[in-house]
Amino acid sequence: MFWTTLLSTLIATAASSAPLGAALGLTGLIILQFFVNGATSLALNAVWNVLNEFTLSAIPLFIIMGEVMLASGVSQRIYAALSTVFNRVPGNLLHTNIAVCTVFGAISGSSLSTAAAVGAVAYPEMSQRGYDRRMVVGSLAGGGTLGLLIPPSLSLLIYGSLTETSIGQLFLGGIIPGLLMALCFMAYILVRCLRDRSLYPVEPELQIPFLQKLKSLLSIWPVAGLVFAVMGTIVLGIATPTEAAGVGVFSAIALGFLWGDLTFRKLVDCFRQAAITYGSIGFVVVGAVILAQSISILGVPQALIEAIEELGWDRYWVLLLVILCYVLLGCLFDGLSLMVMTLPIVFPLLTGLGFDPIWLGVIVTILIEIGQVTPPVGLNLSVIVAVTNHEIGLGKTALATVPYWLLLLLGILVLTIFPDLVLYLPQNHF
Repeated sequence: MFWTTLLSTLIATAASSAPLGAALGLTGLIILQFFVNGATSLALNAVWNVLNEFTLSAIPLFIIMGEVMLASGVSQRIYAALSTVFNRVPGNLLHTNIAVCTVFGAISGSSLSTAAAVGAVAYPEMSQRGYDRRMVVGSLAGGGTLGLLIPPSLSLLIYGSLTETSIGQLFLGGIIPGLLMALCFMAYILVRCLRDRSLYPVEPELQIPFLQKLKSLLSIWPVAGLVFAVMGTIVLGIATPTEAAGVGVFSAIALGFLWGDLTFRKLVDCFRQAAITYGSIGFVVVGAVILAQSISILGVPQALIEAIEELGWDRYWVLLLVILCYVLLGCLFDGLSLMVMTLPIVFPLLTGLGFDPIWLGVIVTILIEIGQVTPPVGLNLSVIVAVTNHEIGLGKTALATVPYWLLLLLGILVLTIFPDLVLYLPQNHF
């Protein structure tokens, strides 16, 4: 009866076009009313406790920082500086796309902001130079996913807040996997360009001296300073994630005015857009908290664990089932909403089977990244289509992103076999 009520209510509310937060919250309230003897007041206590958490206040701050960096045009300076590094590598600016997405991801925390900022700079330039447009949009959509994995990450921040996992350790856990995925993307581009020289234009080789390349890289030192202001203070124990986010916002605003083209009008728009974004995320979080409260009171995760133990399933088969569910649901829900919606069951289930919560946070984030490039809802795909002014349709963009989609799945396999790639930094620095 419980599962029938849970699934039927979720499906009915979703079919009515109700916001996801309302669907989750209403389902939780119905369960509390009819299965927990009308204990709906518990939902109010759960929501109040979550919204008053100090760590959750870091979310709007990181959103503001990402919006400021997007509006200030700093991505253009980063792109120009890094393009000289790959001028003699087959693929040239295609590698620059991935590198800039990695750097911008380290200061935005958002996949959509990363894809939009880098795509707006890269696509017009590369299409004029004669790069294969499908390779361009594939590298931008795939590289944009790094914004969610490279810390600071909104995904890891929300995961940590909802599961009471150390956000500092989650950020450290995302560093090596994020860099590993960036290298995998660049390796794929290199192989493709070596096999097919028509994918990128044959331009006169420029002998750029090493010192000039170094000078170009050093010119973006303010970005490194911003990264240290956020991640460095967390790693060194100087600031909590929330305090570091506050420092990051002030640093980003100063950088935008002094080094970028930020104006007061743009800054006001940044605050407005950040408020809208946080409102949509916060509404989903409230609904998910209510549902999580009802599920935890009934002991559903513990019952699932006991059922799996009775069936004799290996925990890795359970993990595979969870991965398949995320991939399928990624076709229907945006990444962050999907994570918030599923964590009440997935987190206690998998940690109860012995999976490390830090490792699980990184795996869930990669699964969300996969959803970001999975049609028809894949938001990164929609952003890139908009960046191209619909010159490349959603279908072609999705097909061009398939290799990156597969590499993200491969990354999950590698991290499952070698979990220390995630856990080394958290275990040795905290």
